[in-house]
Amino acid sequence: MSNFKDFDINETLEAALQKQGITELTGVQKRAIPVAIANKDIVVQSATGTGKTLAYLIPLFTKIDSQKKEMQSIILAPTHELVMQIIKQIEFISQNSEIKATVTPIIGNVNIERQIDKLKEKPHIIVGTPGRVLELVKKRKIASHTIKTIIIDEADTLSNDKNFETLKEIVKSTLKERQLMMFSASITRQTEMRAIEIMKEPEFIKDTATATIPETIDHMYFMAEPRDKIEVLRKVIGIQKPTKALVFIGAREDADFLRNRFKYHGLEAESLHGHSEKKDRKRIIEDFRSGKVAILVVSDMAARGLDISDISHVYNYSIPEQSKEYLHRVGRTGRIGKNGTAVAIVTEYETQWIELYERELKITIAAKDMFKGNVVDVKKKNV
Repeated sequence: MSNFKDFDINETLEAALQKQGITELTGVQKRAIPVAIANKDIVVQSATGTGKTLAYLIPLFTKIDSQKKEMQSIILAPTHELVMQIIKQIEFISQNSEIKATVTPIIGNVNIERQIDKLKEKPHIIVGTPGRVLELVKKRKIASHTIKTIIIDEADTLSNDKNFETLKEIVKSTLKERQLMMFSASITRQTEMRAIEIMKEPEFIKDTATATIPETIDHMYFMAEPRDKIEVLRKVIGIQKPTKALVFIGAREDADFLRNRFKYHGLEAESLHGHSEKKDRKRIIEDFRSGKVAILVVSDMAARGLDISDISHVYNYSIPEQSKEYLHRVGRTGRIGKNGTAVAIVTEYETQWIELYERELKITIAAKDMFKGNVVDVKKKNV
């Protein structure tokens, strides 16, 4: 099976996806879609960037009865940004196909009365974070008895010790006939056991495909002493003049410190991390998306769900110790055939991770230096 015609999928749904340049199904989509359409409970593991969101939205759109004014599906996600990214995809499909599914976000730390008003309109799909969704289930504002499908995105996070009881309560509030689907880039043994606890004979689908780094990305690294990393990064940014750049950082305190250093030197920068206020997050993301802010300093967690187009550069100030994390970070640039640049600022000790990325991701990361205001290749020493 290689394309949509191998599945019983609405032609206008296919046309909507083609408007996004999607003409072929990915490996995980080919495996998950027929099982999901058959109404089976499934647990799907597939790498970031392999098309998991459409692997559950395509079956969902084949089942939604848009003529009925009732809540039919709940999609749970761990962050506000991922919720909004999912909603954006649902709205695009709905607007460009005959399946006019309605959707509303249900997230914490925003006005609950407005959310209750939206729920009175009985949206077909609710996309939300577990805490607020459960709160509205308990208030009987979400009609659990009409929910036919629950989809759990980032399942490893939502089935951990912090979130599982909330997840379980949401599932228990619905009728036993409903379908449960869990999707995640990684599925731990604990997640598998908890899936078995809340599901009916789940089918486990593990996609072996890996997300690939676009060939349009130019990879490079600059050496620096630990105490000089910020200054080297600032100078590289000054030379390259990115139009829209993500700078990945480790600790929250470093994110704010780095943002302040950039601002001191006249660079338009903001920072996002786990302790950022919701209202600040929204403003910062909009400023970055619009181009008002050129540099966004982020942690890996804060970057989850960020769907920003036209990112020209990704800078790794902190260096991930796994190649898949490097892939997740730099894959945010060089999209849809556009050129992108991935830059790492490394100490001598951290060059081992550069070698790891090259080996495991089969890419070349060029050693660079700065000379008279230009980025130059590092001359190889004579042996």
